[in-house]
Amino acid sequence: MYRCRQLPRLKACLIATSVLAFTATGVIAQEGGEMPPPVVGVLDLKARPVPVVSELPGRVAATRVSEVRARVSGILQERVFEQGTLVKQGEVLYRIDPRLFKVRVASAEATLRRAEATRDNAKVQLERQKTLRERNIASGIEYDTAAVNLAQAEADVALQQAALEEAKINLEYTEVRAPITGIIGGALVTEGALVTADGTSNLALIQQIDPVYADFTQSAQDLLALRRAVTDGKLASPAPGEASVELVFDGGGVYGRKGKLLFSSANVDSTTGQVTLRAEFPNPNGDLLPGMYVRVRIEQAVRQGAITVPQRSILRTQDGKAQVYVVVADGTAKMRDVELGQSLGQEWVVESGLQVGDKVVVDGVQKVQPDTKVAPEPWISGEQKQPGGETAPATSGQ
Repeated sequence: MYRCRQLPRLKACLIATSVLAFTATGVIAQEGGEMPPPVVGVLDLKARPVPVVSELPGRVAATRVSEVRARVSGILQERVFEQGTLVKQGEVLYRIDPRLFKVRVASAEATLRRAEATRDNAKVQLERQKTLRERNIASGIEYDTAAVNLAQAEADVALQQAALEEAKINLEYTEVRAPITGIIGGALVTEGALVTADGTSNLALIQQIDPVYADFTQSAQDLLALRRAVTDGKLASPAPGEASVELVFDGGGVYGRKGKLLFSSANVDSTTGQVTLRAEFPNPNGDLLPGMYVRVRIEQAVRQGAITVPQRSILRTQDGKAQVYVVVADGTAKMRDVELGQSLGQEWVVESGLQVGDKVVVDGVQKVQPDTKVAPEPWISGEQKQPGGETAPATSGQ
């Protein structure tokens, strides 16, 4: 500030002060007038088909469960398998004391040999009676008796052969084998225990877990509403074999292998009003265990002509209402309320509030003020960037 103490210099001081003030005011005005509008990335909305995805509670189940039982009675002599390991079909699991069954096989073999000897003798007698009959020495009654004796002897041989086969089968049953391939649980009996063929107790439990089932439930009303929407043409049913089924764990992770939908139950649970559905998933590494609780994400229909926006473009009011900035023809950003549907990865399905052709601000939302000018440029997502710096056209389906 100039200090003008002498009157002759008063006029000069006033002029200098006025010039400085005018200059400063001009600079500020110049800077304010040249502030460019903020640059924002906008997305031109386009319609595309999107799946109608439901995430439902479910539980993993083994595809096959087999109870290992004894088929003959005896003293359990040996446990062969290791508990909790994979066993192959036909692999020996237990051995029952076979000595009594070996004796029964030997006895059946001896009885068979005696029956065969009786049959051979009956053949000789029949041939003799035939010769005597031709010479008119023996009567026809004796010949007929010899024929009957041979037939009875042959029946006895067949009976003893069957008894021998049964004895051999029972001897084989002293080796308790795995009926299916799968993971065997803990041993439910120990060596020295008496097991019986007609008992109700199991020796072990085998579960096949590759593949596995995922049984999940859905409200009968929701399922009916989806089917009605498909019938009315509002939704399209996915082609057979194209419906995607995924498993989601408690932590939010997604199982790396997709499954296939097998069926939906024809009955509704009278207590819960739920319908049970079943999907099948490959499980080569044994990551999915029977009894595990999961969430099943299934595409049950396809919505044609849907509009989606990136989640990063959504603003929220204090009461949680969703809003977006839309750039109109004159370059002004307008705030617009939207109603959101389901989420698809990094996008939201828009139920209402936007139309095809709208330009939604995605990048630079924090720099925009309602009803102010912006400098829009096409928004390029990370997935659209091509090698070498090239970019693909931006659409709402990216």
